[in-house]
Amino acid sequence: MRIVKVALLLSTILISTSCSSKNNTKKETSTEVKVETKTIIQDLSSYETAYFASGCFWCVEAVFESVKGVKEVISGYAGGTEKNPTYEQVGSGNSTHAEAVVVYYNPKEVSYATLVKVFFGSQDPTTLNRQGPDKGTQYRSIAFYKNKQEQKIITDYIAKLTKEKVFSSKIVTEVTPFTTFYKAEDYHQDYEKKHPNNPYIKNVSVPRLNRFKNKFPELLKKNTH
Repeated sequence: MRIVKVALLLSTILISTSCSSKNNTKKETSTEVKVETKTIIQDLSSYETAYFASGCFWCVEAVFESVKGVKEVISGYAGGTEKNPTYEQVGSGNSTHAEAVVVYYNPKEVSYATLVKVFFGSQDPTTLNRQGPDKGTQYRSIAFYKNKQEQKIITDYIAKLTKEKVFSSKIVTEVTPFTTFYKAEDYHQDYEKKHPNNPYIKNVSVPRLNRFKNKFPELLKKNTH
């Protein structure tokens, strides 16, 4: 899919199992992506979009890319006020943004409601400003909605999870109107696939992906890794 220009260099640097130390030396400027234009590398104009944040975007991207009906997932930043944020700013917690993803999907193959199910089923939405080993507001859980219909789907599903006591603690996921999404630096895209031996990937991303796959096998693409 996308070219990672600094993959070999980063694979030797990234030795921690904390997402906050993925890399803080890159200063490449992120690219703004809006719903109306979808200005990314490939033509995805025929697909619908959904925006989510639930911890390290390496993990979230890998989960959604395993789902049937999903064409592409882009890692980036959303939920804050700063324009053109960089990973150095977001990853260090020095911004109001969270690590997020935009999911491009075919609504004839997978519904928005199913993507919301994937979102809540692949994380712990009860941990405030934390997901696994990653702590800070940049790792908070957010479901972004673009219209009232999406908002209702999200809130209804939260109500369902709460009523059924799926989680032992209160769900703290933010339900927020979507404004702007900024594409992360190229080296973050498809990171889980391209760096299977990275310690964070092996110890955090892959186990999280496998837990999701075991939980929802009916949602997976054929031959998903």
